[in-house]
Amino acid sequence: MDRRVWARLAAVPLLGGVGLVAPVVPAAVAAPAPVTEAVAHELYVSDQGCAPGGNGSMTAPFCTIGAAAAVAQPGQTVLVQPGYYQEAVTFTRSGTADAPITFRAVNGPEGGVHVGDVETGEIDDTIFTIAGVHDVVIEGFRVVAKPERTPLVVNGSTRITLDRLTAAVQWAPETVRVTGASSDVTVSRSFLHNSWTSPAPSVRVDPGATGTVVVHNQLYVGGLLATDAPDTVVTNNTVLTKCSRGIDVAGTSPGVQIQNNVVRTNLLRAACATPENAAAVAVSAQSTEGAVADYNLIDPVSGGALYTWAGATHADLPSFRAATGQGGHDLAADPRVGSIRGLAGRKYLPTDPGSPAVDSANAAAEGLTRTDMLDNPHSDNPGVANTGTGIGYHDRGAIEVQGGVNGGQVGIQRKRGSDPLAVTAIAAPMYAWPTDGEGGSIAYKFDGEPFWRITAARTLDHSFRRGGQGCVATRTSFTDFRAAPDYSYHHCTTVGALYQPVTPARLLDTRAALGTATTTPVPANTEVVLPIPSIGGTPATDITAVVLNVTVTRPTASGFITVYPDGGVRPDSSNVNFVAGETVPNLVTVPMVNGRIRLRHSGSGTVHLVADLQGFYGRQGSGLKPSDPTRVLDTRTGAALAANGERRLDLSGRVPADARAVILNVTVTRPTASGVLTVYPDGSPVPVASNLNFVAGQTIPNLVVVPVVAGKAMIRNASSGTTHVVADLAGYFGSAASGADQTYVPHGPHRIADSRNRTGWIKPYDGPFTRYEKASAAVLVDVQCEGPCPAPTAVVLNLTVTAPTAAGVLTVYPAGQGAPTASNVNFVAKETAANLAVVKVDDLGRFTAYHHSSGSTHVVADQAGYFIAPA
Repeated sequence: MDRRVWARLAAVPLLGGVGLVAPVVPAAVAAPAPVTEAVAHELYVSDQGCAPGGNGSMTAPFCTIGAAAAVAQPGQTVLVQPGYYQEAVTFTRSGTADAPITFRAVNGPEGGVHVGDVETGEIDDTIFTIAGVHDVVIEGFRVVAKPERTPLVVNGSTRITLDRLTAAVQWAPETVRVTGASSDVTVSRSFLHNSWTSPAPSVRVDPGATGTVVVHNQLYVGGLLATDAPDTVVTNNTVLTKCSRGIDVAGTSPGVQIQNNVVRTNLLRAACATPENAAAVAVSAQSTEGAVADYNLIDPVSGGALYTWAGATHADLPSFRAATGQGGHDLAADPRVGSIRGLAGRKYLPTDPGSPAVDSANAAAEGLTRTDMLDNPHSDNPGVANTGTGIGYHDRGAIEVQGGVNGGQVGIQRKRGSDPLAVTAIAAPMYAWPTDGEGGSIAYKFDGEPFWRITAARTLDHSFRRGGQGCVATRTSFTDFRAAPDYSYHHCTTVGALYQPVTPARLLDTRAALGTATTTPVPANTEVVLPIPSIGGTPATDITAVVLNVTVTRPTASGFITVYPDGGVRPDSSNVNFVAGETVPNLVTVPMVNGRIRLRHSGSGTVHLVADLQGFYGRQGSGLKPSDPTRVLDTRTGAALAANGERRLDLSGRVPADARAVILNVTVTRPTASGVLTVYPDGSPVPVASNLNFVAGQTIPNLVVVPVVAGKAMIRNASSGTTHVVADLAGYFGSAASGADQTYVPHGPHRIADSRNRTGWIKPYDGPFTRYEKASAAVLVDVQCEGPCPAPTAVVLNLTVTAPTAAGVLTVYPAGQGAPTASNVNFVAKETAANLAVVKVDDLGRFTAYHHSSGSTHVVADQAGYFIAPA
């Protein structure tokens, strides 16, 4: 089968004096809540990356299969990851008929699961012992035992399934033994190899065992021996022995069913020296009552009898049929079984598409599984006449011959629903020949997960822990990953997170050793690493980004602050620009990577830093409804905000009743004294955190994301003087029903436009923005996506004006519209000023900047992320 792949900113002196920062009261984020991963359905075992004391979760797997076996409960599946497990396991816990305990080897692209005497040669015992239990399933393991040791024993147990196993022995009495009056044991889809030097069986069913089903196995060198074992079912096996009996039913074993098997009693395809020992099928006289033997394909090459039935030997099928009335649909021919294939000991024997086994079996034979040994469906070879029963194209033997793949579907897509991080991965090959269902083994591995998921499902749902680009790798195998995958793909999509406002909380204040070990100011060209292990019980691993109000105070020289995720490369962007003696804030949205963020001070002096948490993005919360910039408050048309006074901002006519928070660009202008402006929910106590710090005569903006109550918020002027306040609405967070359904994608911080080096901005000419200039074309939002990308609906930008020759205002808005009566950055001549903005974009992801000033200036845009519409 073909394999194919289905410039940093210089600070300029600012006119004005020293500002204030609100008093420091450590109001830290809520303590982390205990995080317990659910293990009710699945337990994990891995010999890599585990540690003693693991709880069996994906992030803390058990190191051994025995550790999982000691605690597994009914209904749980123990997923054992690829590796070498030097242990012998006795299974002592039971499931129920409706909820068995399943132990599954996750054989996949990274290899198989090997258990037992795989390295040291020191395990002198049976490797898997299932004793005195019921309702246990063991799937997919390669089991290795020392010479003369039986690797798998089922003793005194009921409703046990051994599926898709591989085992090879030397000089052992058998490979699998069912004993101790066990009942309803199934041995299926396994490759069981006995010793070349011993005629011992691969499967032995001891006296007292009842209802044993042996189906879709390949028994190599040794065959099957069932003694005093009533109601044994032997269906669709491929049995190749070395001049010994293939299927041997001895003692008193009434009710035996032997159908659809392929038997060759000399795997070397030559006559045996002692053909009398090489009967293909033998059924004792005491076992013929209720026995059925039909639809078997027997290779006569060994010279042994095709059947020994009730003590009589039958060298050909006419003799057998005439004497017993059995075998009416048997065939005596070369089954055309190929040589051994497989990787790392996980073997199988292919069947030639021209074999007489193809499309000739009994579809109603007892014990049939839905798929064959390699987990493929029954397939109709169009070049072969259908002579079987039912649909007519079941094959004899353990392997169903396939015709390859003819196209299909593969990819990843976002899911609709309440979980914004949910996706569906697709890997749906189409078999070239008609089939009676789906099959094959598909491995999925999602970003952020340590293990592959192996399934036959064509689609698999998943929820990423964070917003951003999420990818899945898929590998498709039609050999149960016993050989290399047939198809390999890698696909990505983009998912966004919801916003969760919080009560403003101070996380960092270097003046008070909050978030740092000392009260020492931050030196030049150094960083503060701020841990954020959780927010209100949400662990850092589930936080996409945090929203902080970062304030610089007491700087001894000019500089700037860059806030970025720990664990990544420091970006070329900036967040807060300042000069000596200035106190200046700015809202920052910073992605989370490993539970820490970094605040870098680029400057020649020292500085103190304050960071107040405003909210975060994650799985739970509210979506965004961006709006065109709209002025909702301007006290200059009336009375200024009084000293230590408050003003209620009523947006109930502009946002829906269920709006949880609004995005405002708030500007202080014409203050008569230094002070602090705080914006907070209506009816709540005034928080410790601040939004704007200002000095007399200053005009300064800051973006605010503030929770609202019935559309209302409060604005407090903590100052001995009056000030005017301007507020521009940029959008709101609320319910999807109200239209607030857009989610946040972290992508940044990084620079997407800088007029100083002629990048990003598309203007009539290169260089700074000139007087009253609007960029005639717009900057495109930088999206993060390897595949089809959801279009951005709004962008989060840190806008910086630098080297202005005159005072002015910068306004950013959707491309293709007229400039609104709103502002984002207010500046004076020779000042470097920055402010965060959430800007709605047009259908092509573009926005426009308007420079409202009589002079010229350079404009820099640093992207922190963007928003996308739902799937």
